[in-house]
Amino acid sequence: MSFADDVKRVISTENAPAAIGPYSQAIQAGEFLYVSGQIPVDPKTGNVASDIASQAKQSLENVKAILSAAGYMLSDVVKTTVFVTDINNFAAVNEVYASYFEKEAPARSFVAVKDLPKGVGLEIEAVAWKHK
Repeated sequence: MSFADDVKRVISTENAPAAIGPYSQAIQAGEFLYVSGQIPVDPKTGNVASDIASQAKQSLENVKAILSAAGYMLSDVVKTTVFVTDINNFAAVNEVYASYFEKEAPARSFVAVKDLPKGVGLEIEAVAWKHK
């Protein structure tokens, strides 16, 4: 590994919602990419869908856009965490999630929380790894 591989790099794209606080959309550290939690805000309109399946899809599209901006793909994701405000949405979220990770799904945590920013129903964060 060269010195350049050891440098921390901030990743940002207009194809995902801008950070709403003092954090980066993602940080690349060596071969790893840490994607901040993505809520289901459409980056073009700022809108949030009302149903949980559409929210799951938008959050995953936001994750995918950030991965792409850093030169990664969904197949590089090794760990995700899904935060939901209603654990009864597990099946609906899982169905959408499975369509994005059809082969070799990453390790995952699925956590029910009281609230999320902007009153959304879920948030998804990811860690990706790409061997160079």
